[in-house]
Amino acid sequence: MMLIGLSRWGGGLLCMLLMVTLSVCSVEVYATEAADAWALLQKSAVAARTLSYQGVFICQTAHQTKSVQITHHFDGQSEFSRSLVLDGAPREMLSQSGDLVIYNPKNEKIMIEKRRGQNMFPAMLPANLDVIKNSYILQTGPLERVAGRQAQVLQLNPKDGLRYRYQFWVDTESALLLKSVMLNQRDEIMEMFAFNHFSKLDVVALDWFRPSIDHSKRYEMEKSEQLVTGRGETSHWTIKELPAGYRKVDQVVRLVQGKSALVTHVIFSDGLASVSLFIETVPKGVKVQNVLNTNGSTSFYASAHQGYLVTVLGEVPEATVVQIANAIVFNK
Repeated sequence: MMLIGLSRWGGGLLCMLLMVTLSVCSVEVYATEAADAWALLQKSAVAARTLSYQGVFICQTAHQTKSVQITHHFDGQSEFSRSLVLDGAPREMLSQSGDLVIYNPKNEKIMIEKRRGQNMFPAMLPANLDVIKNSYILQTGPLERVAGRQAQVLQLNPKDGLRYRYQFWVDTESALLLKSVMLNQRDEIMEMFAFNHFSKLDVVALDWFRPSIDHSKRYEMEKSEQLVTGRGETSHWTIKELPAGYRKVDQVVRLVQGKSALVTHVIFSDGLASVSLFIETVPKGVKVQNVLNTNGSTSFYASAHQGYLVTVLGEVPEATVVQIANAIVFNK
């Protein structure tokens, strides 16, 4: 009886040890797969900036779908990119190392607007993915075909309800991002970009890096909002605790046409999602009501605090814009 009891005890111990070993192995395999997924996504972030390529992709939002022709060249030091909207008015965008020039038809004129470049498809990922690892979980999906090419599906899931979910299709050969989908908490598609044609660009000459000139129209520079010297007056307000993962990346004061008071503009980001905050004084006699709304993928929240209008908007859930607005504390 004693021997039988010891045998059963030994068998149970062996079973427990085996379960612990399998559990450790599963954790190690998961960690390896997660590391491989992050490494592939990092390659994709780099490829969008260092590859020379051309193609046509579809841009789909809640309200419209457009085709965009893109040509991108990297000479080892600088990036050159030209994007042409193929549907409707022929809007063009030329970008060189972050400086963006937009040619936008408006009635009988072509308005020229200059601005700092934004993270646009396929270069929508931050150059360093470390900034988003604390806010998202990355998982590997199946292999699928996009634009006639094999792509690895990667799923970027938020750790909370303060940002949207993303799916990426990464070219297995070049690591370029071929398709991107942003989904809300109900898994509804908020925004989608997808190549339907893509090829590498071997031409070194930059004769394509220029706008299509329409000699029948007049070209004018868009009147931009004037920036006021300094990073923004903050003596009358402070930022309390921001939503998890978000940090301030820029702050300026603007003199906006049609407004008598200066407008402070602050930009927050979690590395992928971006949110803008605007603070301005409310004119005397004007009553402001709190407004919370979502239009497509953009959430909007406006509220009044001690004579100031606080407006927050961005491609994030409504809870995020409300938390950021409530993080502003005005000095008494």
